[in-house]
Amino acid sequence: MRLNPYLNFNGQCEAAFKFYERCLGGKIVAMIPHAGTPSEEHAPPEWRDKILHASLIVGDNLLMGSDAPPDHYETPKGISVSIHIADTADAERVFHDLAENGIVTLPIQQTFWAARFGMLVDQFGIPWMINCEGAAQQ
Repeated sequence: MRLNPYLNFNGQCEAAFKFYERCLGGKIVAMIPHAGTPSEEHAPPEWRDKILHASLIVGDNLLMGSDAPPDHYETPKGISVSIHIADTADAERVFHDLAENGIVTLPIQQTFWAARFGMLVDQFGIPWMINCEGAAQQ
């Protein structure tokens, strides 16, 4: 079994996935707009260039997403994408990169359970938790 986050965006999926590709060091393997697919006829004309499906591979992980139709989009609530990173410097870099133009809800810091932990909502409205396990005294 495999669990993969699937993120919905309000028309910003392409920009978000290009941002995540840069921040997370992944590779976009799919960026499919409505145009040219069977769903094109069901999408409003102004929505045909929006993303029907996107996939980003980061290591052995897959992050997927799409642009939700305007009347179906809801701001994410009650969830976070959690990233576990082994190296403290990498954890801090990823945290600060994802926080660009976003909102830091808990600065990355040492905790009693982790060498580094921080929370943020990125510029696209997606909540993230960055966790660097290991000796908390690092």
